[in-house]
Amino acid sequence: MSEASTRPLGMTGEAREISASPSVVRQAIRNWLPYVFGFFSLFFVWHAVSTYVVASVLFPPPYAVLLRFIELLQDGVLLENVGASLHRIVIGFILGSLIGIPIGLVIGSFPLARKILEPWTESLRFIPSVAMITIAVIWFGIGEGSKIFLIIYTTVFIVILNTAAGVGAISANKIRAAQALGASSTQIFFLVALPATVPYILTGMRIAMANSFTTIVAAELVAANSGLGVMLWQGRMYMQIGDIFVALVSLCILGFAADRLFRFGVSRFAGRYDVST
Repeated sequence: MSEASTRPLGMTGEAREISASPSVVRQAIRNWLPYVFGFFSLFFVWHAVSTYVVASVLFPPPYAVLLRFIELLQDGVLLENVGASLHRIVIGFILGSLIGIPIGLVIGSFPLARKILEPWTESLRFIPSVAMITIAVIWFGIGEGSKIFLIIYTTVFIVILNTAAGVGAISANKIRAAQALGASSTQIFFLVALPATVPYILTGMRIAMANSFTTIVAAELVAANSGLGVMLWQGRMYMQIGDIFVALVSLCILGFAADRLFRFGVSRFAGRYDVST
């Protein structure tokens, strides 16, 4: 009997790949088309308002901003400033998350620790990071330390509160079920409490990431030699309106990309935890 006759009826693997590829393309289109439409509508409204409603040199249309964007990109100025801001955000965000997660777990797990640490978290978190800029510059100077400190400051309290809320939201039935099965306190923490808290931790980190972008711009406006905040400040000082809008658009793109990358990382490495809302 020939090899062809021994194959089972139906499509071969290659045929199934070929037939599946159009569905993959259609799924990709369905996933990305709303984003494309959203960005297109944003720039369309911007063009309409800047051309037909405002029509002022102080509100340039998207095409003029795009030309200036390309110029700054070719000069290397934009990449230098974007790199400086992202470097500070990444370091401060990671350190702030690493500090906030264990503190939040302790506050949520131990009533005594909550009573001791809540006065710290509930009072300090109401001091905005912008108000801490002067203190940061006095303590750490105008170098990288002051900007990273401010990112840590704006990140840590959000992560602490969300983590503690996640621990408090764990169903008591889960704890009792683990205890009935003979789980120790350590096993309950690592196998029950911590996994149930992960969605809250990730949500807190996602919110803190957005606040990090806001904080870094404010910090760079006051004390920095490079960064998107410096671009905004210099644009204001020298009335370079195009540079101001390039910095604003860069923040929009970077923020959107960072949020999508964060969600992709969660879906890739912790897919059962949904932070898409």
